[in-house]
Amino acid sequence: MTKTPRPAWLNKTTLSVLTATLALASGCARIGGEIVPHASSVFSKAAGVGNAVELPARDARGDAVHLTSATLPRLAFAGFGGQGVETPIEAVLKPGDRPLAMNGLCPPDMASVDDRFCVDKFEASLLEIMPNGEERAWPYYLPVEGHVVRAVSEKGVYPQGYISEKQAKEACGRSGKRLCKAGEWKKACQGPEPKKFGYANEQKRGVCNDHGISGMGKLFSADIAKGKGFVWEKMNDPQLNQLEGTLAETGSHEGCTNGYGVQDMVGNLHEWVDDPEGTFQGGYYLDVTQNGDGCGYRTDAHEAWYHDYSTGFRCCADVGQ
Repeated sequence: MTKTPRPAWLNKTTLSVLTATLALASGCARIGGEIVPHASSVFSKAAGVGNAVELPARDARGDAVHLTSATLPRLAFAGFGGQGVETPIEAVLKPGDRPLAMNGLCPPDMASVDDRFCVDKFEASLLEIMPNGEERAWPYYLPVEGHVVRAVSEKGVYPQGYISEKQAKEACGRSGKRLCKAGEWKKACQGPEPKKFGYANEQKRGVCNDHGISGMGKLFSADIAKGKGFVWEKMNDPQLNQLEGTLAETGSHEGCTNGYGVQDMVGNLHEWVDDPEGTFQGGYYLDVTQNGDGCGYRTDAHEAWYHDYSTGFRCCADVGQ
């Protein structure tokens, strides 16, 4: 008998109270072996697109847990009215919230690469974890030394530069993810029908953020002329990615994508991959061809502790097993 893969979003807590489907009968739902009551009105609403589904349950410690359509992005609800009708969860989600094809094994903020692994849809931004456990947005233009941060994948925000490979790995880990392997990153970038720039085999200037201005040249031209410009302090100056015409918000270049639904893998920020020697890929807003074309762009001249204004990242994750 073939073992059904467990989605990555199905964590230990939900797994302890959840089976692959909900058997709804006699006004009750069977969740993880426990019979719990449900209001018929909840499931009558579920038949309409755009309504949330929320089910009461208890975790392994006996604490109350609410399972919602956001928690269970691909769950099929079975047995409406005892008639065995199967309704995929897409039917109860608004169109913009529905997962991409083949995304059932990945969290909602990630895309599935042929159901082999998951990759963040957007370049990573950061949340700082405070000593009391609260979180707040971390300024994308500041290095993270001395702070505890974790990675998030969101549209419409400025992604984090000024970060090293080592720090990126830690930030992914705190979100239950990992830094992408070099081969994974390239595969996700090229798309299901491999193309050098993801969207095409030839660069189309401006489809991705690959035509920005040089903040270093604008701010430090005199120092550069004297051979004193490209130093750690200046390369990590917070002003660089705040200048107009440099860094772009995630997803703002809508054509910079491919069939997997990932955004901005070419240009915007260099993206670290998991390499103890230090490697980043994809180019950034000034260059996507100098060290290879687009998805084949690769720089391995820096140590894993290095960072500057151009170094960013995104996370990957294993699919559910």
